[in-house]
Amino acid sequence: MRYKILDQNGLNFLTFTVVEWIDLFSRRVYKDIIIDSLRHCQQEKGLVVCGYVIMSNHVHAILHTEEPAGLSWIIQRFKSYTASQILKYIKDKGNPESRRDWLLNHFAFNARKNRTHSQYQIWQRDNHPIILYTPKVIRQKLAYIHNNPVRAGIVGRPEHYIYSSAINYLGRPGVLEVTLLDDIWNDIGFVNTGI
Repeated sequence: MRYKILDQNGLNFLTFTVVEWIDLFSRRVYKDIIIDSLRHCQQEKGLVVCGYVIMSNHVHAILHTEEPAGLSWIIQRFKSYTASQILKYIKDKGNPESRRDWLLNHFAFNARKNRTHSQYQIWQRDNHPIILYTPKVIRQKLAYIHNNPVRAGIVGRPEHYIYSSAINYLGRPGVLEVTLLDDIWNDIGFVNTGI
């Protein structure tokens, strides 16, 4: 079953998962591709990133846009671009990817299995969107995102994980600039309750 983003301009919690839950993002280079693409989508496509975390095999994010094309359009381009850049890196024999053949075989198998129009499939098709309407749910999802690396035993505190917006919420710069939910609180129709 494919889930659709019902409110294309609303605040949504989304999950982007690598096929077969492959630990692709255990390598920094692939996490940097995600960051660079999110930054590009912010600057060129009107994506607003309010929170994110890049784990070893998935990305959680709280996103929205005011662009008429909607969030699905931006996400489709984000996933397509990141997949092409990841494949480009994997295929380049000058790069130190020890899992090259294994990764390409799995990505090719998933493309055939799911009958995609491409030779390789990196991302699962669904994003499992959850529209965020209430301050309580927004706070829960943001805490869930930021505590993911702690629950996984990677770090002891959320702000110690580099590939997350937790540090941004402490008023310090992270690897990706985000729009703090406090900054858009009034725009989404809630009274600021100190998220």
